[in-house]
Amino acid sequence: MADRDLANGIASTDLEEGRILAGVVDGQDVVLVRHRGRVCALSGTCTHLKAPLADGIVADGTLRCPWHHARFDVETGEAVGAPAFAPLDRFTVVEEQGRVRVEGPAPRVEAAPAKTGRKIGRVVIIGGGGAGHACAEMLARHGADATVTLLSDEPDALYDRTFCSKQYLAGKAERDDTALPPPGEGVTVRTGVAVTRIDRDAGAVVLGDGERLAYDILVLATGSAAVPPDFYGANRDDVHVVRGLADADRLIAALAGAARAIVIGSSYVGLEVAASLVARGLEVAVVSDSNLPLEKTAGLEVGAMIRDLHQSKGVTFHLNRRVARWDGHAATLDDGSRVEGDLLVAGIGAKPRTELAEAAGLTLAAKEAGGGVQVDACLRTSDSAIHAIGDIASMPDPRLGHPIRVEHWVVAQRMGQWLARHLMGEGEAEYTEVPFFWSGHYDLSLRYVGHVASTEDRAIDGDIPGRDFVVSFAEEGRERAVLTAGRDGLALEKEHRWERD
Repeated sequence: MADRDLANGIASTDLEEGRILAGVVDGQDVVLVRHRGRVCALSGTCTHLKAPLADGIVADGTLRCPWHHARFDVETGEAVGAPAFAPLDRFTVVEEQGRVRVEGPAPRVEAAPAKTGRKIGRVVIIGGGGAGHACAEMLARHGADATVTLLSDEPDALYDRTFCSKQYLAGKAERDDTALPPPGEGVTVRTGVAVTRIDRDAGAVVLGDGERLAYDILVLATGSAAVPPDFYGANRDDVHVVRGLADADRLIAALAGAARAIVIGSSYVGLEVAASLVARGLEVAVVSDSNLPLEKTAGLEVGAMIRDLHQSKGVTFHLNRRVARWDGHAATLDDGSRVEGDLLVAGIGAKPRTELAEAAGLTLAAKEAGGGVQVDACLRTSDSAIHAIGDIASMPDPRLGHPIRVEHWVVAQRMGQWLARHLMGEGEAEYTEVPFFWSGHYDLSLRYVGHVASTEDRAIDGDIPGRDFVVSFAEEGRERAVLTAGRDGLALEKEHRWERD
């Protein structure tokens, strides 16, 4: 019972090793976990987006969030895995005479300094997205012996890009809510700064104004750019993309005089934009060259369910169609039909920003393999002083046996955190994190764990129209990914199991 008063105590036998037990202390949600025989008490809601941690799991000494898979150290409450960064509150626990009682708040445990004391030197991070921010934040949090400079070509303070197509665009969050926590002491963040060149011989980056910034370690976290639409009228001011905060600002401003919107693309981002515009009260039409939404990544069955869900909210679909012309009042499709609208939003994909890496002569991955910058199992590029993380990194996947490039927020953040620990001489010897992402559509939340190139080999358990299911995807006969709805615990368990493979 989540409302049990833990100040009154519970029987010790009620709390088994590794089990999560929920309750309250002075009206605050608290969870109890017995770890290595000791009972730990932590605040019961995730510091990322307030998910109930009682619905999560305990794995390898971490408490894991059911919604977005953030990880917290069971003993200290430290947020050790993105997307959460703030720690959980701790509570004092007394276990005596066969009962466990929570007495009140306990002092916060500060993050321990790096144990190795390795001197890293000058670290320059190019990119202020999820990967760059997470790397800088982890270096600062554990007191790395380094001088860290993060360079972002965007004018805004560092922010959570996932809000741009979801909460902020939908009007459910304010602009300030998108902010990421400052990286911390020892990190200099410079926004609105463009890097024009990497001078590998001199170990320096050259900025737009000619300033040179020396590095001992360079981290490329340049992310992706939205693929621009290509049709007559695509350069009009009423054609939008949603990749960054400035894009979302511009689109939100344009909505003031709009009643109908056309969204091009039925991928996750395109449909998230559609749902957000519906939440703003607009009539939305989706034009896609696919047979079904999400067909290439989720399969026919889930695609049909997603189509039906959006249609139930008033979205109209024009599938197997392309926009040929846009005049500001209607989109003419490739079959000659017209779809009326006041503005158009293109969500047709993203491409890795590899221009700096290519100009510097770093090895790139082949386009047929997904493109990006080729890195090894330690996220090093072909230049050992330069690492690449996030959307641009084509990394070896030990489970699949071939490189993959993944464009997901949490993946980018965890790569950044892993690299920071690696530079400090801590953590695993090689990067082996299992990819994860989530997607929200009205009241439906999808979780995807793992990675496959094709959905052809899939098995379904549960009720897809009822939104309670798991779709298992296989590659070369072995399960390599799952897509779930209503089964958050299973998604967490799969992720943990595959971490150990």
